[in-house]
Parts: sequence; structure tokens; C-alpha cells
Amino acid sequence: MTAKTNTAIAPNTIALDYPIQRGEQTIDTITLRKPNAGELRGIKLVDLLQMDVGAVATLLPRITEPTLTAADVNKLDPADLVAIGTATAGFFLPKAQQEFLAV
Repeated sequence: MTAKTNTAIAPNTIALDYPIQRGEQTIDTITLRKPNAGELRGIKLVDLLQMDVGAVATLLPRITEPTLTAADVNKLDPADLVAIGTATAGFFLPKAQQEFLAV
């Protein structure tokens, strides 16, 4: 493993501990976009809040940049999946709670 340098990354951007290889492309960071109601269709919110792997795997291709495929999601290291799931769950907090936690 190589040492990582401390660089500022954008909010909702996850630096993967274990990058995903997709052909010639290496995905080492993933940016999450807050989902709208349509992107949540067919997913139980309680499953997302409990970080159910199936629910998170269904949502990620809809809200990630670069867009992850189902195969990409299945390649994620468990630690990276938890980091992404935690960030995703944060989208469901009311604004007041987000501000409180940011302090």
C-alpha cells in the first residue's frame, strides 16, 4: 500500500481505501449526490438507514459520480461500503440535526 497524502476533498466525496478497477479505469474516489424521491423509488428508507447492503447497492448507481454499476458496488471493500453507507444515511437527517452535528 502507498501512503496517502492529506488533501481536502469535496463534501460527500469518499476516498476509497481500496480502489475499484473497471477495465483500464481505477476508481479511487466516489462523489455522492443527495437522492430525490424518484431515485428512492423501490427502496425502503428504513433499509437505507440500517445500511442494508441490498438497499445501498440499489441506490448507489443512481447517485454516484462516477456512476457505479452493480458489479462495481459488489467489488467494494466492506470498509468502503460502510463509509459510503454512513454518508448516504446522513442525507436523511433534517437540516437542524446536520447543523448540530457539524458544530
